[in-house]
Amino acid sequence: MSGPKKGHGDATRIAHTGRGGTRHHGVVNPPVYHASTVTFPSLKALKDATEGTQSDRAVTYGRRGTPTHFALQDAIAAIEGAGSTFVLPSGLAAISVSLLSVLNPGDHLLMVDSAYAPTRHFCDTVLRTLAIETTYYDPAIGAGIAKLIKSNTRALYLEAPGSVTFEMQDVPEITMAAHVHRVATLMDNTWATPLFFKPLAHGVDISIQSVTKYIGGHADVMMGSITASEPWLSRLRHWINHLGLCVGPDDCSLALRGLRTLDARLARHQASGLKVAEWLSNRREISRVLHPALVNYTGHGIWKRDFTGASGLFGVLLKPCSDEALADFVDGLELFGIGYSWGGFESLIVPHDPRAIRTAVPWQTSGRLIRIHAGLEDADDLIADLSAGLARLAT
Repeated sequence: MSGPKKGHGDATRIAHTGRGGTRHHGVVNPPVYHASTVTFPSLKALKDATEGTQSDRAVTYGRRGTPTHFALQDAIAAIEGAGSTFVLPSGLAAISVSLLSVLNPGDHLLMVDSAYAPTRHFCDTVLRTLAIETTYYDPAIGAGIAKLIKSNTRALYLEAPGSVTFEMQDVPEITMAAHVHRVATLMDNTWATPLFFKPLAHGVDISIQSVTKYIGGHADVMMGSITASEPWLSRLRHWINHLGLCVGPDDCSLALRGLRTLDARLARHQASGLKVAEWLSNRREISRVLHPALVNYTGHGIWKRDFTGASGLFGVLLKPCSDEALADFVDGLELFGIGYSWGGFESLIVPHDPRAIRTAVPWQTSGRLIRIHAGLEDADDLIADLSAGLARLAT
């Protein structure tokens, strides 16, 4: 069986890329290589493997990757649409390594104010100790980002929609302004995945995913990925190798399994998420639903222009209520788990307070913010569960 051809759609690519053809005797899934030590028949073979032009793909030591790792990396790169992919032990590891790869002491970073909270923490702690300055910017700034670029600005970080608060960003405008000043651009694209948005095709230099979420898809893997083209690959490889970051082959196999069904699962997450979000937007207990695919949502125009779909994650602003009322609403839900992360088959709900992690644009909205992940359950069952919860909230 031959692999996907140029022009094939993403669903075809994720079903076929990284399978190894006839190398594995026709077995559909590539084998899981458990390896630390790798031996060679001669010193010349050892030297050729470690110093040759294909040394990135040579199996020389478990930490540097096995065919199991390479299969997953190839498959993710195929749907990213360009570049090469590295996998790391978590989404945060992918974020951290990406930032370290483009910044040096004395540099300046522009970070979107709506970024994932651990990303901010990394900037305010690790980067600060390295004498790297971070400026947080309004996610709606667009081409106005040029006014914040300094002579020592070396990187600009995007996340769209924003973590927890779901603001959209005009990625093409921002990256264009950054590239005029030769500033590297990085983007956390976990919400949309490369199926619904391709960062590199929109001017981003380094695309970051939390594989833990939708690509893994089954709430059982911790992993991140970085996809980039030259000249960033050598810097990324340097940091990954020298920090000793590696992923277990069993996790790679699980992530590859999840990737194979990503297209089908995302279609269900999108449909259920929209149905639940539209229903919630008409409830009197709700102040606002934060979902980029809703027609009346701020930033919907950017989402519709640049994105080809929406995932099942969105925010809901409740009208002001007491702690007890919120607990009655959430604690009694039968189908929604209370917990962090998202992207698995299960529906989740968790309260958030963005005030502590917003500086460029302070969060001043009244009412409680909850984040909902619509899983693969029947959407009508999720609505019935939320309806009962809102009834408890009202009383």
